[in-house]
Amino acid sequence: MNSIQIFVQPLTQLLPQSRQDFAVFSEFNHYKKQTIHQHRLDLISTYLATGLQPSDFARTDFGKPYLPNFPDIAFNHSHSQQHYALGLSRQVKDLGVDIEDLGRKVRFDALAQHAFHAEEYQQWQACDEDPNYWFKVWTCKEAVLKASGLGIRMSLNQLQTQCDPTQDRGICQHPDLGVFAYQHLYFAHAMLTVAWRIEAVGEDLDFPKIELVEK
Repeated sequence: MNSIQIFVQPLTQLLPQSRQDFAVFSEFNHYKKQTIHQHRLDLISTYLATGLQPSDFARTDFGKPYLPNFPDIAFNHSHSQQHYALGLSRQVKDLGVDIEDLGRKVRFDALAQHAFHAEEYQQWQACDEDPNYWFKVWTCKEAVLKASGLGIRMSLNQLQTQCDPTQDRGICQHPDLGVFAYQHLYFAHAMLTVAWRIEAVGEDLDFPKIELVEK
């Protein structure tokens, strides 16, 4: 069976220093970025049982990192203000993850009008502007676009995720991106969506086993 491992932990565990320890925000931001990338390196090294170096990573033309010497490994990471998540798999292709804190202060309607596909916006209104549905759509868009390798180079409102308020998994497609399956995961006041490329939509599609590893 195909599988995806998701490693999740509070961001404060990775960052022993806080914003208050730095004179300017740019210094803290650099420290945070370097620490997160080192943690990704350590986790993937453990997963592969080999010592990776930063030089082992390359980037596609659109900037998505990959490991040329391990072409069967798909990985992607994300962090919110409070959580860090890394997805890893040897079976699925073009993996993408996005995590958001459910307590995040959001201008829901303004962002929905800007980023949601027209049908998603209608669905959000139909379910009484449910915040959980908003986070489903938002994290799904981010995860799918990251999995595709384009990131935010395509406008979010061009992608119709087909998210369902009552379901935690689904499939979406776009002529410029391809076809992707996705699954939503809830934990510790946060929502994470993991997405991966599939060949085509079919009734016999088997969703991979997702193993959530909380630290």
